[in-house]
Order: sequence, then structure tokens, then C-alpha cells
Amino acid sequence: MNKPLVAPISPVEVAADLTVSDLRSALAAGWRDFLAHPLYALFFGAIYVVGGLLLFYALQSRGSSGWVLTLATGFPLIAPFTAVGLYEVSRRREAGLPLGWGKVLGALRGRGDDQLLMMGGFIFVGFTFWMILAHGIFAIFLAESGVGSESLEIFKTTAGLAMLVVGTVVGAIVAYVFYAVTVISLPMLVDRDIDFLTAIIKSLRTVQANARVMLIWACFIAAALFAAMVPAFLGLLVVLPVLGHATFHLYRRVCGKAE
Repeated sequence: MNKPLVAPISPVEVAADLTVSDLRSALAAGWRDFLAHPLYALFFGAIYVVGGLLLFYALQSRGSSGWVLTLATGFPLIAPFTAVGLYEVSRRREAGLPLGWGKVLGALRGRGDDQLLMMGGFIFVGFTFWMILAHGIFAIFLAESGVGSESLEIFKTTAGLAMLVVGTVVGAIVAYVFYAVTVISLPMLVDRDIDFLTAIIKSLRTVQANARVMLIWACFIAAALFAAMVPAFLGLLVVLPVLGHATFHLYRRVCGKAE
């Protein structure tokens, strides 16, 4: 009998019994990781803060203040990849492995198989897609409002308010899809030798099997990130690292330790 050309794909097992208390436990563990290694946390948080401020001032200097909300909506799409170094800090602290800048920053390259880099490319394409989509929504309603993109006055018009509603709904859907794809897959790619497609499947199954709890976690992340952006993005210095560490511990609760 001829052997099949492709081996059957083994089922992806994920925990289906997450509770809100697991989210609290993950946050507590994330906070402990932050306090144990604040320099790494502040470093990765600072990248996000500086990037946000540069984009904000670039928009202002170009007279495109109306794009600020689009920027704020799109930021959560790239936050998970920014937290890759934080996942490595949590992984090494949990395993009692030595920490160093070379080891932590080296996690951004993945495990030498380009899987994490391909995932990063996927996220970049998604962020670009959102910006194109947002530009289309903005252009449609901007033409109806009669107000230029250089002014926030657009949001005081009927067309501007409609744009805000439509953009928020569409942005929330896009953000949730990327959340479902990355919430478990990225820490898994840092922790295990696995291809990025299998990691994505595991992430999607986790969200499907624990829909209510994972939706709560998604809403909490979005609210925390938006609140952290208000004081000149400075709140992200703490909020982003804690959420990054917490997400690794939530992944560990879902998948257990690598064999």
C-alpha cells in the first residue's frame, strides 16, 4: 500500500475551561514579571511610546490631525509583536534561565526557523490593510462632511460622527480578528518549535473554545491600551509590558509547558 504524501495533521489541544479568575491570575503574574525585570519592560514599552509620539507629531506637522483616532485604533494590531521580547523575559524567568539583552532581543528573530518573522510580516500586512481600509472610510465621509482632514472639527459634523461609528465598528472587527490570530500564537512561537500556521490554528481554537473569557480579555486589553495612550502615550510604559507578560502566562494556562 502506498504511503500518503502528506502526514495527517494532529489535533491541536487547547484548554476550554478558562475563567475570569485565570485572567486575574495572569495579570498578577504579569505584574510580578514587570517588577522583577523592569528595565526590559520599560525598554519595550518605550519603543511603543516613542513610536506613537513620532507618528502623532508627524500627523500634526502634516496637518492631518483627523488621522489620530485611526492611529489609536490601529496601534493594538501591532502591540502583540512588540511584546515578543516580553514573552521571552517571562519564559526565561519561569524556567529559571539567565537573562541578558542578547537573549531577550534575540527572541525577536524567532527560534532560527523564520516562523516568527513570517508572523511579523503577517501582522505588518494586516496593519497596512487596516490603514488602507481606514483611509477609504475616511475619504468617503470626509467628502460628505466638507471639512478638511487637518481639523478635528470633522467629528462635530453628522458625517464625521457617522464615520466615527463606522470606523470604530470596522476597526473593532479587524482588531478582534488579529487578536484571535495572535493572542496565543505569538507567545507559542517564542516558547516552542512550531510552524506559524499551526500556532495560528491553536490561537483561533483557544478563542473559539473560551469565547466569553477571551472576549473579556480582548476588551480589557483594548480599554487598557487606549487609556494608557491618553497621557501622551506614557501610560504604555507600564500597561504594555504588564499585558505582554500576562499574555504569556495566559498562553501557559491554555497550552501548558512545552514537552
